[in-house]
Amino acid sequence: MESSEENEFIKQIFTNYGRMVLQIAYQNTADMSEAEDITQEVFLKLISNINGLSNDDDEHIKAWLIRVTINQCKDYFKSFRFRKNIAFTEENLSSDYYTDNYLDSGDKQVFEELKKLPPKYRNVIYLYYIEEYTVPEIAKLLTSNANTVSSWLRRAKKKLKMNMEGEGIYEEGRLY
Repeated sequence: MESSEENEFIKQIFTNYGRMVLQIAYQNTADMSEAEDITQEVFLKLISNINGLSNDDDEHIKAWLIRVTINQCKDYFKSFRFRKNIAFTEENLSSDYYTDNYLDSGDKQVFEELKKLPPKYRNVIYLYYIEEYTVPEIAKLLTSNANTVSSWLRRAKKKLKMNMEGEGIYEEGRLY
C-alpha cells in the first residue's frame, strides 16, 4: 500500500471507529485523559500493523480495534502509571468531559451505575447493547466461551438492575 493510501485508510478507520475506541477506553478507565492516551496507543498500534490489516474487512478491523483497546486498558491497570495515580473517588469522577458533553442526565445516571460494574461486565454490556454484537461474537472478541459471556451478560444486567433499583433510577420496563 502506498503512503497516501495508508494515510487515507487510517483516516477512514479513525473516522469510523475513533469514538468507539475512546468510549471503550473511557468505560474501562473512568478517566478521560487516560482514555485518550489509550486511544492514541491503539491507533499507533494500527499504524504499525497497517500492512497486516489493510486487506481485512471492516468487521475484522473493528473487532481488532476492540480487542486491542481492551488489552491496552488491562495493560494500563497493570502499569506503574495507574498504581501511582490517585484512587478513584466520587470527587474525582463527578465532573467529567465525556459525561458532561455527550450524555443526557438519564444516560449519566446509567453510566455512573455502569462504572460500578467490574470491567468484564462493562465490556460485555457495551459490546452487546452499544456495538450490537451477539454473544458468540463477543466470546470470540474476548477469547472466552460463549456460555461464560452469556453468564457475564446475565450477571451484569442483574447487578445493574439491583444497583439502579437501589438508587431509584430503575422502574419496571424503563431505565430512569
